[in-house]
Amino acid sequence: MANEMNIGNSARKAWMGLMASAPEGAMMALWDAVDDRPKFDWLRAPEVGGVMVRGRMAGTGAPFNVGEMTVTRCSLVLKDGTVGHGYVQGRSKPKAEAAALIDALMQTEAADRVQRDVLSPLADQVAQAKTKRAAKAAATKVEFFTMVRGED
Repeated sequence: MANEMNIGNSARKAWMGLMASAPEGAMMALWDAVDDRPKFDWLRAPEVGGVMVRGRMAGTGAPFNVGEMTVTRCSLVLKDGTVGHGYVQGRSKPKAEAAALIDALMQTEAADRVQRDVLSPLADQVAQAKTKRAAKAAATKVEFFTMVRGED
């Protein structure tokens, strides 16, 4: 059993953040292809709730409440004692369960396989979608310019 203290916070933050915001269809399609899933017990079954989202003007100003967002969370423990947590945007209990299982597996010797089969392809899909969205936005960009008038 791997201890979560052996895993760098930045690495765990990266895979948890990826799963939290990834499109459900993309993540679940990759997860459904994984055939050897471990048995587990619930510490906290999936539950839906809300969180307050806070923001800052220009990233440095005083914090303010942007609004609320729905999240689903759960926690589980594998038979070897490894604990996994899942926090995802929206109301998808299956996605939260998958995120918690992936989090737990990433703390075990199965981490390389999960990284290769689920997390890396998911990160690629998210990056491609972001690039496509940016290209679409760039296509609608309007350039403004000022012409010099002859009066000056």
